[in-house]
Amino acid sequence: MYRFNQAGRIVSTLEPLPRPGPLLTIVRSPTEVVWAVNQRVQSEVAALLDHLAATEPPLRAEPIGPEPPRYREQLREALGSPAEVAGPLFEFPELITAPSGVTFIDSASQLSRHLSVWTESEMPGRLPAAAIWRDGWAVSLCACARRTIEAAEASLETAPDWRGQGLAERVTAAWAIAVRESGRLPLYSTSWDNKASRAVARKLGLRPYAANWRLYEE
Repeated sequence: MYRFNQAGRIVSTLEPLPRPGPLLTIVRSPTEVVWAVNQRVQSEVAALLDHLAATEPPLRAEPIGPEPPRYREQLREALGSPAEVAGPLFEFPELITAPSGVTFIDSASQLSRHLSVWTESEMPGRLPAAAIWRDGWAVSLCACARRTIEAAEASLETAPDWRGQGLAERVTAAWAIAVRESGRLPLYSTSWDNKASRAVARKLGLRPYAANWRLYEE
């Protein structure tokens, strides 16, 4: 999820505190390929990236796997071999079992002991935020990484001392239900090397529908 200029170039992420976003993103499914280039990329290089991405074939077939783009090396070389991030994109099943023991928060102060600290000004853009508490502090949280009026993408974090207890699945399920109730489509993404995050997706019965491949400045 990004902000785009009139030319269709990436301006920033859609986070409450926007970041510049990737230099290039390519999303592939078994049926289509879509891509976007950052506005910071020089026009000649951007034109080359557009050309290579336009000839990129869809993924071969399901199940979705870590299949690199056909022109991976040329794309990286055109951008000076930047950092590479890739991973699956998931959608939630129609029926999600409502978990127990999850509450919703609206203040960053409730995160400060165990989890990443957000500013109070960005909290409205993170809602809904589903949490599980221990001793008065949130130890597992699923909130919006970014959202539009149509969809929201999950941001999931569990403090180290409470991992492996099934808390991540519970807060993610509660978040997805709340997102649907807001009229948005809940989405989940991760990287191929994040085994813990992919395990959460598997336990929740999420279905991979595409793979994302991005290049970032070092």
